[in-house]
Amino acid sequence: MSTKDFIEKDYYKVLGVPKDATEAEIKKAYRKLARENHPDANKGNVKAEERFKEISEANDVLGDPKKRKEYDEARALFGNGGFRPGPGAGGGSFNFDLGDLFGGAQGGGGAGGFGGGGLGDVFGGLFNRGSSGTQRVQPRRGQDIDTEVTLSFTEAIEGATVPLRMTSQQPCKACSGTGDKNGNPRVCPTCVGTGQVARGSGGGFSLTDPCPDCKGRGLMAETPCEVCNGSGRAKSSRTMQVRIPAGVNDGQRIRLRGKGAPGERGGPSGDLYVVVHVDAHPVFGRKGDNLTVTVPVTFTEAALGGEVRVPTLGGPPVTLKLPPGTPNGRTMRARGKGAVRKDGTRGDLLVTVEVSVPADLSGKARDALEAYREATAGEDPRAELFQAAKGA
Repeated sequence: MSTKDFIEKDYYKVLGVPKDATEAEIKKAYRKLARENHPDANKGNVKAEERFKEISEANDVLGDPKKRKEYDEARALFGNGGFRPGPGAGGGSFNFDLGDLFGGAQGGGGAGGFGGGGLGDVFGGLFNRGSSGTQRVQPRRGQDIDTEVTLSFTEAIEGATVPLRMTSQQPCKACSGTGDKNGNPRVCPTCVGTGQVARGSGGGFSLTDPCPDCKGRGLMAETPCEVCNGSGRAKSSRTMQVRIPAGVNDGQRIRLRGKGAPGERGGPSGDLYVVVHVDAHPVFGRKGDNLTVTVPVTFTEAALGGEVRVPTLGGPPVTLKLPPGTPNGRTMRARGKGAVRKDGTRGDLLVTVEVSVPADLSGKARDALEAYREATAGEDPRAELFQAAKGA
């Protein structure tokens, strides 16, 4: 991403959250938008795919406290008109380069300079330049990798180790990642090894973009490698065993630091982002940290009370006591039989009672129900309903 994009893109607007949003609010907004715009749910929809990338980019910045702080400070300085160029001493225009401002101030601590390392000490990492302003071949962080995995309902609740096959850019084995057939690349003369070039954006500002000649690497090959065409990178596939934590939700995006593509020139590896999809279960559902199940009971069990055996996920059944007069749709709780929480404890199993009405009755059962109907003939369960309707 260029410096201009970093400053001008309003990631808060992309996620639909205020600038003072908490981490939890940002995470909630991202999950909702990612679920709505995910390519799997929008087959062939190019706009949704671009929207998903934009949402992921915004979350990558705002979801990281360090990146978010840098982003907020950069926009406060430059995105909202800070440090606008003004007239010079001679009445002319006053131009300066953002690279000078962030790469180190000129002079000492006088009125015309910032002294010491300047603002580059604060934002040096943001614009990928040293605080002293010296231009050198910089380490490059490896690419982030996005992948997906589908788990069964039980695997999502209990956790699972799954194999993931990933394709990413890796250092070319033929040239050891140098891009040069003989292993002797030279520093790019255009960017002098920084991997970036200044670009005027109007109003006297100068922003930086990846160098078009070396593609941001800072190095160029004298004799380009025939395998990677001088890029130093080649596509590589690998299979990794990844542990998915217990209690993961459908649509959740898990970040595994340092598990992405390797960096260049001593740079750190990128991150691996895994979007989890969870298959439905034929019996159990989920509500947060709690599991849900609907259990049929007979009319006599609901009316007279009794003990009801209830299945649990992956464990022995539990027995719940049904109070006399239990209405249809009542929910009871089996504690500690739900999903695993982050602290290792478990949620509950919410058991909803569903009174089962028999389709066929034997003669004896019919006679018993007829006798019950005669015994309760004076009761009208709908009397209060009609009374309330008249009152309204």
